[in-house]
Amino acid sequence: MATYVTHYMVDGHLACGRQSGTLLSTTETGRVKCRNCRDTEAFKEARRTERNAARRARTAGKGAHGGYQWRAAWLQRLTEMPGLQRLPRGFKGQPYV
Repeated sequence: MATYVTHYMVDGHLACGRQSGTLLSTTETGRVKCRNCRDTEAFKEARRTERNAARRARTAGKGAHGGYQWRAAWLQRLTEMPGLQRLPRGFKGQPYV
């Protein structure tokens, strides 16, 4: 049973420097198995770029001010409560609702 190693292809060449028309190669960093290819700067930069793009996509889905949605919900809840309810610390300019 033969085991094939997948190399990383960058600009038409293998990152590890090997040359053969029969070697398996890909531009997908998750499928690369060659240790020499994985140790090159080109591969590491590609992995870093993919991780950063994935991180940006995750945070873009939350919206620009997604972290402040809890604050609006909490203000709405306090506004709907009867009586003078104190706001939590950090809400300047509004001592009472």
